[in-house]
Amino acid sequence: MQALAEAAMFRDRHDAAEQLAHRLASLKEQRPLILAIPRGGVPMGRLIADALEGELDVVLVRKLGAPSNPEYAIGAVGEEERVQLEPTAAHYDERQIAREIETQQALLADRRRRYTPVRAPIDPAGRVVVVVDDGSATGATMAMALETLKHRRPARLIAALGAAPPETVVRLEALADEVVCLEAPASFGAVGQFFADFGQVSDDEVVRLLGTEHG
Repeated sequence: MQALAEAAMFRDRHDAAEQLAHRLASLKEQRPLILAIPRGGVPMGRLIADALEGELDVVLVRKLGAPSNPEYAIGAVGEEERVQLEPTAAHYDERQIAREIETQQALLADRRRRYTPVRAPIDPAGRVVVVVDDGSATGATMAMALETLKHRRPARLIAALGAAPPETVVRLEALADEVVCLEAPASFGAVGQFFADFGQVSDDEVVRLLGTEHG
């Protein structure tokens, strides 16, 4: 536990979100659309949206876990049946990958029904859009989110996250107009190592945060 405490850069997601909001303060007059990646990115997105006087919604993406190690991303899925596989996916059985894709797409459909049951997703066209997550190891889910949103023609697309390895930041810079990443150390184990408190975020909390009106 001592090693984890020494590695932590942020007290919690609230701390990281405050730092990101400070870095993004110039957007305040542009009423940005903050699109959080559930579930960990949503508490951060709520704070950033309030600080920048913007709108909050979610962009629904899920990583595809390797059959032998669900925590290791071999790709990602988005809504509208979008699928993106990493080169490492070639090392795994296609049938297992197909089952994982089906599982994660079903989860996305369920989340959309739960998170925004009475309205459509906010249209990002022509908006300054900030995609928020607590961090990313491979960049698979953030990359999927950015690729999905680019097709919807935002005026400007920004990726904002607490921590990622340098190679992931470079990957995201090719997809976004700007990447704001608070910590990008060469020695990167997992996103949770950068947070003293990295508790799970529940679906109920996501629903509550999305239903909170600004002000």
